[in-house]
Amino acid sequence: MTHEERLQLWLEKNGVRLPPRSEPKGLYRPVVQVGTWLWTSGHLPVDSTGELIRGTVGADITEERGREAAVWAGLGILASVRGYLGSLDRVKRLIKLTGLVQSAPGFHGQPSVINGCSQLFAEVFGNDCGIGLRTAFGTPTLPLGAAVEIEAVFELTDSV
Repeated sequence: MTHEERLQLWLEKNGVRLPPRSEPKGLYRPVVQVGTWLWTSGHLPVDSTGELIRGTVGADITEERGREAAVWAGLGILASVRGYLGSLDRVKRLIKLTGLVQSAPGFHGQPSVINGCSQLFAEVFGNDCGIGLRTAFGTPTLPLGAAVEIEAVFELTDSV
C-alpha cells in the first residue's frame, strides 16, 4: 500500500479532510528541499474548520486535547509536503520530528502529546518509514497561543 493510500484510509477512518497547505505567516518557507532531504518549518494545529487549536496543556486544555492538536499539526505537515512534492509517495522515510508543547509549569507529558503526530506518521508511512528521531519539549508560549508547534525532516526517494 502506498503512503497516499494509507493517508486516504486514515482520513476516512477518522472522518476528516487534509487541511489546506499552510501559507507562511512571516518571512520563511514552509518547506525546503536540498537534494533528497526535505525540511518543514514549524506547523501549528489548524483543525478541519480552519480554527487554530490554542491553549496551555496542563492548564486550560488536557493532555488528550494537546495530543489531538499534535495530530492536526501533523496533518498540516503532510498537506505542505504533499503540496510541495505532488505526492507523499516520494517520501522515503521520516528522519526527525521536533515538537514544542505550550505547557503549564509542572507539566511533564510533552512526549505523550507529540505522540499524536508520531502515531499519525507511523500509520501513514508505516513503522519502517514513519518512525524517526524525535525531540519533544515544553515552552511557556507559542505563536498565536497555539497548543503545539511541530517541524519535520524527511528523506526523499529522489531529488527531482
